[in-house]
Amino acid sequence: MTAGDPGDVVELAHGSGGRAGNRLVENVFRPLLGNPWLDRADDGAVLEPDAAGGAAASLVMTTDSHVVSPLFFPGGDIGRLAVCGCVNDLAMMGARARWLSAGFILEEGFPLSDLRRIVASMAEACQEAGVAVVTADTKVVERGKGDGVFITTAGVGTRLPGQSPEGAGARPGDRILVSGTLGDHGITVFNAREDLGLESSITSDTAPLGGLVEALFQAVAPGAVHAMRDPTRGGLGAVLNEIARQSGVGMVLDEAALPVSAPVRAACALTGLDPLYLANEGKCVVVCAPDQADAALQALRAHPYGRGAVIVGEVIADENRFVRLNTPFGGQRLLDWLNADPLPRIC
Repeated sequence: MTAGDPGDVVELAHGSGGRAGNRLVENVFRPLLGNPWLDRADDGAVLEPDAAGGAAASLVMTTDSHVVSPLFFPGGDIGRLAVCGCVNDLAMMGARARWLSAGFILEEGFPLSDLRRIVASMAEACQEAGVAVVTADTKVVERGKGDGVFITTAGVGTRLPGQSPEGAGARPGDRILVSGTLGDHGITVFNAREDLGLESSITSDTAPLGGLVEALFQAVAPGAVHAMRDPTRGGLGAVLNEIARQSGVGMVLDEAALPVSAPVRAACALTGLDPLYLANEGKCVVVCAPDQADAALQALRAHPYGRGAVIVGEVIADENRFVRLNTPFGGQRLLDWLNADPLPRIC
């Protein structure tokens, strides 16, 4: 896609977190809205003290929109997702979430009982995450012009001392950790949307990760965590390619070490989906100094949301910025960008 060409249209692929979404950002948004904060392409913007009115600690700001279908699914709903998605982006920037805004686009005819259920779920997630929705807005569109409810959240947090993860921070020799099983949220939403009747134990992992990240930071040396991401749209494959591109490095993973639950693995075998490209909403990817990897692993495993954490690979020098998998059969394959997420509307 080239911005401005006659006939250009937005496609579902542009919201996927894959190549098409990256091209949309590079061809439309960055040329027109680019600035030193946006150009870093991280999960949020760090606002240094002089840009935050002389505040003692740096502020971090992020924003996220949620269009999941269906609105309710095992393990969560659009309300919990809207809170967790926003606070997790702050956590991946090394910040403690403090304040949220929420914007609601409601469709005429949407049941108020469902809206109350969604807002109650948001309130519960805010209490767990230790944040408050301090400002909000509501708009209503005509029947048939929306899809029940869309929610946009923005968040502001204060950066924790000692660590400063960023997408461009990965270095050769670093270890790559994931905090638990992959693809849980994507398969759960797909199962609920298509009524596939897959195993009932498949449940979304939607959860706020601020506590997990703070426990990690307390367990490792200052500056040891170089990069973090939550593998939402595009899954692990997308976020590792993002970090590799931003940092100018390559990565090698042990395919046998990648954690995928038996129900998700079976569902992927049935549907032809790849769990490495499916979304999570309660997991994080951590890139840290090699001498701190064991301490990081133990800290993640000690937290309820990180019990399944594993070390899955390492960062290498590679001018091509490839992410590769060492297979159980002694070969190697490329974990490349997908052009588009195979499952739209999952967050």
